[in-house]
This record gives sequence, structure tokens and C-alpha cells, in this order.
Amino acid sequence: MGDGLMIKEGSSVKATGRIAQIPVSEAFLGRVINALAKPIDGRGEISSSESRLIESPAPGIISRRGQRELIIGDRQTGKTAVATDIILNQKGQNVICVYVAIGQKASSVAR
Repeated sequence: MGDGLMIKEGSSVKATGRIAQIPVSEAFLGRVINALAKPIDGRGEISSSESRLIESPAPGIISRRGQRELIIGDRQTGKTAVATDIILNQKGQNVICVYVAIGQKASSVAR
């Protein structure tokens, strides 16, 4: 998977015979990645020896820990500031925070 803009009529493609997967490891913690798990923060490649299927069953509701928050609002209303405060206030509490920015420019996310 890569730059889909390069695929044109008549392009040669081949099947891998595998279900789509992404790499996983603790090396991803603190990094900014795109939807294909490629780093976009300018800090180099991320090494991983494990991978997981992109589509896998979610854990059962009883075994889940923590909470999920959805922050929606107009531009310039402080959504990022709220998310940053939430993340910073959980520092040192054995919690992993994942911040997902949908619809943001790559340049502003990497900052």
C-alpha cells in the first residue's frame, strides 16, 4: 500500500495473498503516524517485528479499560487544547493516550 495516485489505467499490480496488516510495537508511543502507520513527525522510521490485522475483532466490553472521548467543534474553539490538557493530566498514571486528528493537514498534525 502506498501512493494510490500513481496507479493508472494499465498499471501492473499484483496480489500479496495476505490480509492487510499494520506494524505494532511500543516504539509507536509518542510518535505521529499516518493511516498506514508511516511516521510523519520527521523522527525517522519506526522499527517493529510484530503486526496486526487492520480489521480485527474488538475486545469484549468487560475486558476494556479506560474511556473514549469524542471532541467535536468549530474551528478555533480549543478542541486541541482540551485534548492536550486531558493527555497531560494523565501523565504518570500508567495510561496510554491516543490522539487521533481526522481532517487535519499533515503539517499541523506533525507540529
